[in-house]
Amino acid sequence: MKLVLTARDAALLAEVTEEIRSKGGSALAVPGYLRLPELPGQIVDAALKEYGRIDVVVNNAGATKRGSFLELTEADWQDGFGLKFFGAVRLIRATWPHLQSSSGSVVNIAGIGGRTPGAEFTIGGSVNAALLSLTKALADQGVADGVQVNAINPGRIKTERLIKRVAALAAQRGLATTDAEREMIDEARIMRFGEPEEIADLVAYLVSPQGRFFHGSLIDIDGGETKTF
Repeated sequence: MKLVLTARDAALLAEVTEEIRSKGGSALAVPGYLRLPELPGQIVDAALKEYGRIDVVVNNAGATKRGSFLELTEADWQDGFGLKFFGAVRLIRATWPHLQSSSGSVVNIAGIGGRTPGAEFTIGGSVNAALLSLTKALADQGVADGVQVNAINPGRIKTERLIKRVAALAAQRGLATTDAEREMIDEARIMRFGEPEEIADLVAYLVSPQGRFFHGSLIDIDGGETKTF
Protein backbone atom coordinates (compact mmCIF):
# COMPACT_ATOMS: atom_id res chain seq x y z
CA MET A 1 0.00 0.00 0.00
CA LYS A 2 0.95 3.60 -0.60
CA LEU A 3 -0.30 5.47 2.43
CA VAL A 4 -1.90 8.82 3.17
CA LEU A 5 -1.91 9.49 6.92
CA THR A 6 -3.65 12.25 8.84
CA ALA A 7 -3.49 13.34 12.47
CA ARG A 8 -3.41 16.50 14.55
CA ASP A 9 0.18 16.03 15.77
CA ALA A 10 2.26 17.08 12.76
CA ALA A 11 5.56 16.14 14.42
CA LEU A 12 4.42 12.62 15.28
CA LEU A 13 2.88 12.25 11.83
CA ALA A 14 6.20 13.21 10.23
CA GLU A 15 7.98 10.66 12.43
CA VAL A 16 5.64 7.86 11.37
CA THR A 17 5.83 8.68 7.65
CA GLU A 18 9.63 8.84 7.83
CA GLU A 19 9.71 5.43 9.51
CA ILE A 20 7.55 3.99 6.72
CA ARG A 21 9.79 5.50 4.05
CA SER A 22 12.95 4.23 5.77
CA LYS A 23 11.56 0.70 5.38
CA GLY A 24 10.93 1.15 1.66
CA GLY A 25 7.28 2.16 1.90
CA SER A 26 5.48 5.18 0.49
CA ALA A 27 3.66 7.56 2.83
CA LEU A 28 2.22 11.05 2.57
CA ALA A 29 1.33 13.11 5.63
CA VAL A 30 -1.67 15.45 5.68
CA PRO A 31 -1.75 17.10 9.14
CA GLY A 32 -5.15 18.25 10.34
CA TYR A 33 -8.08 17.75 12.69
CA LEU A 34 -10.83 15.47 11.40
CA ARG A 35 -13.44 17.40 13.35
CA LEU A 36 -13.03 20.13 10.72
CA PRO A 37 -15.47 19.52 7.83
CA GLU A 38 -13.01 20.68 5.17
CA LEU A 39 -10.19 18.24 6.02
CA PRO A 40 -11.58 15.11 4.26
CA GLY A 41 -11.69 16.98 0.96
CA GLN A 42 -8.10 18.09 1.46
CA ILE A 43 -7.03 14.52 2.17
CA VAL A 44 -8.73 13.31 -1.01
CA ASP A 45 -7.09 16.05 -3.08
CA ALA A 46 -3.66 15.22 -1.66
CA ALA A 47 -4.10 11.48 -2.26
CA LEU A 48 -5.22 11.95 -5.86
CA LYS A 49 -2.43 14.41 -6.59
CA GLU A 50 0.22 12.07 -5.15
CA TYR A 51 -1.09 8.65 -6.22
CA GLY A 52 -3.93 9.20 -8.67
CA ARG A 53 -6.43 6.87 -6.98
CA ILE A 54 -7.94 5.77 -3.65
CA ASP A 55 -8.45 2.07 -2.90
CA VAL A 56 -8.87 1.80 0.88
CA VAL A 57 -10.12 4.05 3.67
CA VAL A 58 -9.35 3.10 7.28
CA ASN A 59 -11.14 5.21 9.88
CA ASN A 60 -9.04 4.93 13.03
CA ALA A 61 -9.29 8.40 14.56
CA GLY A 62 -10.83 9.37 17.86
CA ALA A 63 -10.51 8.49 21.52
CA THR A 64 -13.65 9.20 23.55
CA LYS A 65 -13.60 10.36 27.15
CA ARG A 66 -14.34 7.90 29.93
CA GLY A 67 -16.18 8.88 33.10
CA SER A 68 -19.40 8.95 35.07
CA PHE A 69 -22.44 9.68 32.90
CA LEU A 70 -23.61 12.54 35.13
CA GLU A 71 -20.15 14.12 35.15
CA LEU A 72 -19.54 14.02 31.40
CA THR A 73 -20.22 17.41 29.82
CA GLU A 74 -21.99 18.49 26.66
CA ALA A 75 -18.55 19.30 25.21
CA ASP A 76 -17.35 15.77 25.99
CA TRP A 77 -20.26 14.27 24.05
CA GLN A 78 -19.83 16.69 21.15
CA ASP A 79 -16.13 15.89 20.96
CA GLY A 80 -16.71 12.13 21.04
CA PHE A 81 -19.18 12.15 18.16
CA GLY A 82 -17.52 15.05 16.33
CA LEU A 83 -14.22 13.28 15.76
CA LYS A 84 -14.77 9.53 15.74
CA PHE A 85 -18.24 9.36 14.19
CA PHE A 86 -18.67 12.48 12.06
CA GLY A 87 -15.00 12.43 11.07
CA ALA A 88 -15.57 8.95 9.65
CA VAL A 89 -18.85 9.97 7.98
CA ARG A 90 -17.21 12.92 6.22
CA LEU A 91 -14.16 10.98 5.08
CA ILE A 92 -16.31 8.17 3.66
CA ARG A 93 -18.54 10.70 1.87
CA ALA A 94 -15.49 12.39 0.35
CA THR A 95 -13.85 9.15 -0.80
CA TRP A 96 -16.87 7.06 -1.81
CA PRO A 97 -16.95 8.04 -5.51
CA HIS A 98 -13.26 7.14 -5.81
CA LEU A 99 -13.81 3.84 -3.99
CA GLN A 100 -16.60 3.09 -6.48
CA SER A 101 -14.13 3.61 -9.33
CA SER A 102 -11.53 1.32 -7.76
CA SER A 103 -13.93 -1.25 -6.24
CA GLY A 104 -12.32 -0.25 -2.98
CA SER A 105 -12.82 -0.88 0.71
CA VAL A 106 -13.75 0.92 3.92
CA VAL A 107 -12.67 -0.39 7.32
CA ASN A 108 -14.08 1.36 10.38
CA ILE A 109 -12.17 0.80 13.62
CA ALA A 110 -14.90 0.96 16.25
CA GLY A 111 -14.52 -0.93 19.55
CA ILE A 112 -16.09 -3.61 21.73
CA GLY A 113 -17.92 -0.96 23.77
CA GLY A 114 -20.31 -0.65 20.84
CA ARG A 115 -21.60 -4.15 21.63
CA THR A 116 -21.14 -4.21 25.41
CA PRO A 117 -21.08 -0.67 26.85
CA GLY A 118 -20.31 0.08 30.49
CA ALA A 119 -21.12 2.82 32.97
CA GLU A 120 -17.72 4.49 32.52
CA PHE A 121 -17.88 4.27 28.73
CA THR A 122 -21.22 5.79 27.83
CA ILE A 123 -19.77 8.12 25.19
CA GLY A 124 -17.45 5.55 23.66
CA GLY A 125 -20.11 2.85 23.64
CA SER A 126 -22.63 5.14 21.97
CA VAL A 127 -20.15 6.37 19.36
CA ASN A 128 -18.96 2.86 18.57
CA ALA A 129 -22.53 1.57 18.28
CA ALA A 130 -23.32 4.38 15.84
CA LEU A 131 -20.23 3.49 13.80
CA LEU A 132 -21.28 -0.16 13.68
CA SER A 133 -24.77 0.81 12.50
CA LEU A 134 -23.22 3.07 9.86
CA THR A 135 -21.08 0.15 8.71
CA LYS A 136 -24.11 -2.08 8.19
CA ALA A 137 -26.01 0.64 6.32
CA LEU A 138 -23.07 1.48 4.06
CA ALA A 139 -22.43 -2.20 3.37
CA ASP A 140 -25.92 -2.36 1.89
CA GLN A 141 -25.10 0.66 -0.28
CA GLY A 142 -21.77 -0.97 -1.10
CA VAL A 143 -23.48 -3.95 -2.70
CA ALA A 144 -24.90 -1.63 -5.33
CA ASP A 145 -21.77 0.50 -5.67
CA GLY A 146 -19.11 -2.23 -5.49
CA VAL A 147 -17.52 -0.91 -2.30
CA GLN A 148 -16.58 -3.31 0.51
CA VAL A 149 -17.42 -2.04 4.03
CA ASN A 150 -16.50 -3.70 7.33
CA ALA A 151 -15.83 -2.77 10.95
CA ILE A 152 -13.33 -4.05 13.49
CA ASN A 153 -13.95 -3.96 17.24
CA PRO A 154 -10.62 -4.03 19.05
CA GLY A 155 -10.50 -4.90 22.71
CA ARG A 156 -7.64 -3.96 25.03
CA ILE A 157 -4.77 -3.17 22.68
CA LYS A 158 -1.35 -2.04 23.94
CA THR A 159 -1.48 1.45 22.54
CA GLU A 160 -0.13 4.48 24.36
CA ARG A 161 -3.60 5.10 25.79
CA LEU A 162 -3.81 1.65 27.41
CA ILE A 163 -0.25 1.86 28.69
CA LYS A 164 -1.15 5.12 30.46
CA ARG A 165 -4.19 3.45 32.05
CA VAL A 166 -2.02 0.62 33.33
CA ALA A 167 0.49 3.12 34.76
CA ALA A 168 -2.31 5.07 36.45
CA LEU A 169 -3.67 1.90 38.05
CA ALA A 170 -0.19 0.90 39.20
CA ALA A 171 0.34 4.31 40.83
CA GLN A 172 -3.12 4.31 42.42
CA ARG A 173 -2.76 0.83 43.89
CA GLY A 174 0.97 0.88 44.62
CA LEU A 175 1.56 -2.01 42.23
CA ALA A 176 4.34 -2.90 39.85
CA THR A 177 3.38 -2.21 36.24
CA THR A 178 3.35 -5.92 35.42
CA ASP A 179 1.01 -6.62 38.35
CA ALA A 180 -1.33 -3.79 37.32
CA GLU A 181 -1.39 -5.17 33.79
CA ARG A 182 -2.17 -8.65 35.09
CA GLU A 183 -4.98 -7.26 37.23
CA MET A 184 -6.58 -5.55 34.24
CA ILE A 185 -6.23 -8.72 32.16
CA ASP A 186 -7.81 -10.84 34.87
CA GLU A 187 -10.64 -8.35 35.37
CA ALA A 188 -11.44 -8.45 31.65
CA ARG A 189 -11.22 -12.27 31.65
CA ILE A 190 -8.83 -12.39 28.71
CA MET A 191 -5.50 -14.16 28.20
CA ARG A 192 -3.47 -11.04 27.38
CA PHE A 193 -3.56 -7.60 25.84
CA GLY A 194 -3.55 -7.34 22.07
CA GLU A 195 -0.84 -5.74 19.97
CA PRO A 196 -1.46 -2.93 17.45
CA GLU A 197 0.10 -5.08 14.73
CA GLU A 198 -2.65 -7.66 15.20
CA ILE A 199 -5.28 -5.06 14.29
CA ALA A 200 -3.20 -3.92 11.31
CA ASP A 201 -2.85 -7.51 10.10
CA LEU A 202 -6.63 -7.97 10.22
CA VAL A 203 -7.18 -4.74 8.26
CA ALA A 204 -4.69 -5.90 5.63
CA TYR A 205 -6.44 -9.26 5.30
CA LEU A 206 -9.93 -7.77 5.02
CA VAL A 207 -8.98 -5.47 2.12
CA SER A 208 -6.90 -8.13 0.34
CA PRO A 209 -8.35 -10.28 -2.46
CA GLN A 210 -8.65 -13.14 0.05
CA GLY A 211 -10.85 -11.06 2.35
CA ARG A 212 -13.35 -9.66 -0.11
CA PHE A 213 -16.21 -11.95 0.94
CA PHE A 214 -16.22 -10.16 4.27
CA HIS A 215 -18.86 -7.47 3.79
CA GLY A 216 -20.91 -5.71 6.45
CA SER A 217 -18.97 -7.72 9.04
CA LEU A 218 -18.51 -6.44 12.60
CA ILE A 219 -15.45 -8.34 13.77
CA ASP A 220 -14.49 -8.54 17.45
CA ILE A 221 -10.75 -8.96 18.10
CA ASP A 222 -10.53 -8.78 21.86
CA GLY A 223 -9.11 -11.98 23.32
CA GLY A 224 -12.58 -13.18 24.29
CA GLU A 225 -13.65 -10.13 26.32
CA THR A 226 -16.97 -9.72 24.50
CA LYS A 227 -19.42 -12.22 25.93
CA THR A 228 -22.56 -10.87 24.24
CA PHE A 229 -23.98 -11.92 20.89
